[in-house]
Amino acid sequence: MSDIEMIAVEVAYALPEKQKIIALLVKPGTTAIGAVKQSGIIKEFPEIDIETAKMGVFGQALGTKGLAKAPEYRMQPGDRVEIYRPLKADPKEARRRRAEKSKT
Repeated sequence: MSDIEMIAVEVAYALPEKQKIIALLVKPGTTAIGAVKQSGIIKEFPEIDIETAKMGVFGQALGTKGLAKAPEYRMQPGDRVEIYRPLKADPKEARRRRAEKSKT
C-alpha cells in the first residue's frame, strides 16, 4: 500500500435525459482535468471534449472569480468538478429576441 494519502472527489456531467456523478480517490495535487480523465466519464459520454469543455467546482466556473483554470486547478478533498455542456444559444441573443417579440 502507498504512503500517499488519497483524497475523495467527484466528477459530474448531466444531459437532460441522463446524469452521472462518479466518486473517486485521487492523489493530492490532481488537477480538475486529471480527475475527469481518471473518472472514466468519457466512456459514458464520448461527446465530451475534455480539452475544450467548460468546467466548474460546485457551480463556480473554473478560470473565473479567482479560481484557476481546469488544467491548473488542484482538487481539494470533497470537491466535485462539473463538466458543462455547450450552450445551444447565446443567452444575450435569446433575451434580445424575446424582448423584440414582446414589443409586437
